Parts: sequence; structure tokens; C-alpha cells
Amino acid sequence: DALGAAERSLSSVDGFNCARRDHVSFRAMFRASVALGARRLSIGYLFACPRAAGARARRRYRPSGATCRLDVECRPSSYDEELREKTAHARAHFDGVATLPSRTETFESAREEFRMRAEFKVWHDGDRSYFAMCDSDRPKDPVEVVDFPMASARVRELMPELLREVTATETLRRKLFQANFLTTTTGDAVVSLLYHRQLDEDWEREAEAMRARLGIDVIGRARKQKLVLAKDFVTEKVLIDGKEFSYKQLEGSFTQPNAGIAAQMLAWARSAAVSDSPDVVAAATPRDANRDFLELYCGNGHFTIALAPLFRKCLATEISKSSVAAAHVNMAANGIDNVVTARLSAEELCDALDGGREYTRLKDIDLTTYDLSTVLVDPPRAGMGDEVSKFCARFDRIIYISCNPETLARDCKILGETHEIKRFAVFDQFPYTPHLESGALLVKRA
Repeated sequence: DALGAAERSLSSVDGFNCARRDHVSFRAMFRASVALGARRLSIGYLFACPRAAGARARRRYRPSGATCRLDVECRPSSYDEELREKTAHARAHFDGVATLPSRTETFESAREEFRMRAEFKVWHDGDRSYFAMCDSDRPKDPVEVVDFPMASARVRELMPELLREVTATETLRRKLFQANFLTTTTGDAVVSLLYHRQLDEDWEREAEAMRARLGIDVIGRARKQKLVLAKDFVTEKVLIDGKEFSYKQLEGSFTQPNAGIAAQMLAWARSAAVSDSPDVVAAATPRDANRDFLELYCGNGHFTIALAPLFRKCLATEISKSSVAAAHVNMAANGIDNVVTARLSAEELCDALDGGREYTRLKDIDLTTYDLSTVLVDPPRAGMGDEVSKFCARFDRIIYISCNPETLARDCKILGETHEIKRFAVFDQFPYTPHLESGALLVKRA
């Protein structure tokens, strides 16, 4: 049936559910895949942690040649139709729940070479090695990936070059099972090579020579081992409203995969922070010298850095220690000096602002000095939930960035008791898949 056909057509490519050319149409795949639920829409397939990937790769698979069933081609001719279907489905979640504005601000992706990171299995067949993925209906059979048009031009350039390098010497090839690429729009690149053996001085010498020839940074990973040649991060530069922002992106940490859409999301959030109208550009608006800004789930400061110049002071919270450290680095690199970060969960900050228990991590932060009028939230797929949604209802403006329109609609049902949705946007972070990012601006009713 359609559901089974769609599930078989979904590949384990970080949300890239690549349909086979000779099987289900996008419309059938889309409608059926919706029923698969959050598990199938999760974006964790391709970029699972190395430990989990290693466990899978250590299984003894029956050797078999590469097949050609997996379709990783882009479909620019059907892009507009696919995006319209996804947008209509996202809006449908609000039916009977909350009232959306008639206009949907739609931000389209590049049709190809939009993905800044990619991860491949490295499969060995005798003397030959190749990049591979696995189709979901035959997960033990490798599907050779010669090219990946969704990946950035730098990833596509490096794929054959890296294969030539690692297959030229047994020191680099032996027990290599995975290669992860992280790139930027300016060509910066770091490649992680994952092994089922400990790495020694011979590997380090050969890898350093390869690094110099390819002009990249290299990381070698094995069980309880990480060898960094040069550096373990890239630096992305993004132009927003005429101003360039710089972001340090660590290997192994979350980064926005679609750089073009990430820049558009930042510009939209800046505009939503200062205006109910989609036609206002934040660059034309002076800093609000009297009001302050709160961000929950700030990560590495992706939105914080772009919005901070619009406010007097900013308070940002994040539970991940490494993300907070990355946020500090990015703020310093961009000259942002009006932000204070607190390593707290959203629920803990709610409690602190409501006069709950004292938190050691807030001992140097006087919350009474903040006049918080605007809050930005970018929660995980599960959304904010009732408690955090009710907490956010106290703010005049709520900028809600969501990777799951269904939970956004659920939270807006609570927020709708006090706020009106003034703007609604969709961001096509993952073209050719049912997955869609969205954003809503909610303004408190008078």
C-alpha cells in the first residue's frame, strides 16, 4: 500500500527521504510519510553519534556489491509543487487550533548544493572502497554514492579526492568505516575519519600529508580516541541585513545544515523582533535602548548574536555546556558585549524568574535589572510544552522557531489565549523531504 511503499522509499539520510525514481510519486510519499510520525520525520538518521554508527558498522554484514536503488538526485522541476504541499500541510496543523495570518512568508532553498554537512559509510569490497548509504528496506546492503548533489560544492569536490587518498595507503584505509564532512559557504572544511582500530603515529603522519594536499582539516576518531590535525571546527560567515556575522561551528556539534536557509531565518527573526510587518528590514530599525531580550535554547548563539544588536541587554539560556562555551566564542568574535548566558533549562529559568529556588548558575546575574519584552524560542521537536508556553505568555512578543509545525500549533493553542499570531513563515531547510521548519511571531493582545 502507499504507506508501505513510502516507508520503503525513505532513506537514512538525515531527513532526506530520497524516493526511488521508479516508485512512489512525491505526493503519495508525502501523504503516507506523514503517518509515520515523529520517528520517521526525525533528522537524526545520517548524523547519528559515532558510537551508534560504530555499533551498526561492527555487525557482520554479508558482503554484497553496491546497488543503484537509492536516489540522491535533486528534483528542481518538482521543487515548487513539493514545497506547496509541505506548506499546506504545516498550515493544516493550525486548523481549529489557532488563527494564522493569510500570508505565509515562504523562504525557498537552493535547488542543489545546499547542504553544508554530510556523512557516509565507507564500504570495502576487496581492494575497492566507496562511499555508501543504506536503503531503509534493505539496511544491510550498501548503496554506493558516487556523488551527492544535495551537498555543498566543497563536499562534492572532496568526495572523490578523499577516496583516492585513503585508498592509496593501507594506513589510512584499514578499518575505516565512516567519513563525515563539515563545510562552509566560503570553502572551509573539516573531515572526520572514523575507525574500528586505534590510530598510531603512522596514521597521523599519513593523515597530515593528506590534509596538506587537500587543504582541509582532519580528525581521526576511534574508540576513546580523537586526533585533531590543525583544528576541529569551521568558521561560517553569514551576511544579514548588510552586516557580516561569523560563527565557529564545532565538529560533532549541532549546526544549521542548510546555510542559505539559516541566513534567511536569521533575517526573518530580526525583522520579527522589531515589526509585525513582513516588509520591515531590521537593519533600518535603531536599537531599542529601553527593552531587553530573552532567548531560550540558545545553542551556540546562532540567533542570539544576530538579534542582540537590536536590544539594550540580552539574557540567553542553554543547558549544554559545550554549546554555552561555543556561544561565548561566537559572541566575542562578533563583538557582542550585551549578552549574558546562563546554563539553565527553560524550566529552571521560569522558576527563577517567578521567585523560585536560588540557582548557583545565576549567582552573578541580577534578573531584576532586566526589562524583558521579547523572547525567542527554538525548542527541540517536542516543542515547549504547557509549562514553558505559559511562562512565555508573559512577554509582549514571542518569536517561535520550530522544526515541527505540529508541536508549534499545539503550543500556539496555549499562547493564543493571550497572544495573536501576526506572522507565519516556512523555511525549506530540507528540500525534497516532508520536513519543514517554520516560524511564528505572536504579539500580546491589548
